[in-house]
Amino acid sequence: MALNCYTLLALLALWVPLAVVAGDPDILADFIVPASANPMNLTGNFFTYTGFRPTRSVTSGFTLNKATMMEFPALNGQSVSYATLTFSPGSVNPTHTHPRASELLVVISGTLSVGFIDTANRLYTQDLATGDMFVFPKGTVHYQFNQGNSTATALSAFGSATPGLVSVPLAVFDTGIDNTVLAKSFKTDEATIQKLKAGLAFRCC
Repeated sequence: MALNCYTLLALLALWVPLAVVAGDPDILADFIVPASANPMNLTGNFFTYTGFRPTRSVTSGFTLNKATMMEFPALNGQSVSYATLTFSPGSVNPTHTHPRASELLVVISGTLSVGFIDTANRLYTQDLATGDMFVFPKGTVHYQFNQGNSTATALSAFGSATPGLVSVPLAVFDTGIDNTVLAKSFKTDEATIQKLKAGLAFRCC
């Protein structure tokens, strides 16, 4: 019996550090070089991302420009990524989650109404002005909405090079879940579910 207790304690001691790992795994070098690149030929260009440079195009609705590991390979192993968000008046970044990262948003211009829901189904909302910051905890369902009369822009930082994104409307209504299941889940009828699916004309970030 004593041996079993010691064995159990030893297994718990080995498991606990694994349970508290949060975020990207640590790397054993300063940075990760893509397999297709020669480390000796790297320059500052590899560590530079120019995708956030201003453009002259006028945006309508909600637009997103990401700098994750996919767009900026130098982020691999660095546990950070960014996105710029632009909202025309009345536009929204629909409810979504980032399963692998928390998000820290700062409003660069304009105003935004934001909110997230915790695991106790409590809603936290705030109206943000230019210069304000707001954190969306990792994995929580959240949104941003421009209810002002001018364009709003924001910058979001993520605690992962690949934060991931699950759009709630698309995950529920655009992934092939049976209409009967959805109707029962939302305590409505299948005709209403079909109307919701038909009205899902946008594609979230």
